[in-house]
Amino acid sequence: MKRVTLKAVVDKDLCVGCRICEKVCPVYAISVVDRKATVQDDKKCRGCANCADRCPRYAIKMVERDDPFDVGVDVSKVDYSKIRALCEKAHVNPEQVLCYCVGVRAEEAAAALLMGATTPEEVSSMTGMRTGCTIECIQPLLRLVEAAGNELHPNPNGWQWYGVTTTAWDFPQEVKEKYNSRGFYFDEDRELLDRIVKQGAEKEGD
Repeated sequence: MKRVTLKAVVDKDLCVGCRICEKVCPVYAISVVDRKATVQDDKKCRGCANCADRCPRYAIKMVERDDPFDVGVDVSKVDYSKIRALCEKAHVNPEQVLCYCVGVRAEEAAAALLMGATTPEEVSSMTGMRTGCTIECIQPLLRLVEAAGNELHPNPNGWQWYGVTTTAWDFPQEVKEKYNSRGFYFDEDRELLDRIVKQGAEKEGD
């Protein structure tokens, strides 16, 4: 759950329409129209300040909202067995915190996807995920989006993400054979991670 208390406000006199703001917004709430940055609907803004922090002209400021609101997903509204199945497919534990800035757990992101979200931006809008540093949580989020059956289509105008990185579940056999004798334990690491992902499932089944 995130309390959104700020919103982006553009000084049109200072804005030069460079588009950096729209490239870094994790929910695409801001865009350049007629060479000026514009927040078409400030309810879409999640108050992360990415646009203001990166504006080279200091044309964007974060101001207090008159109408703060909460964003978050109620996981109790989704069949938890489906949440767990989706998380296991993405190799994350449902209770694992994916977004440390906001405190979003994997179960919340999975619930958002099961409730209809299909893109990282939609999950971010629903949960608040990626509206802090926007860095640490992107890879597990991409894995969840793919595990839910959605294709990843990077926005050609955005700087948000560039594809899923290799994980312990993806190493080719030839790579493992080449480096196993050098102190790497690929299979053992994967077995440990699998146990962590499934931790708690047995208790739920009791």
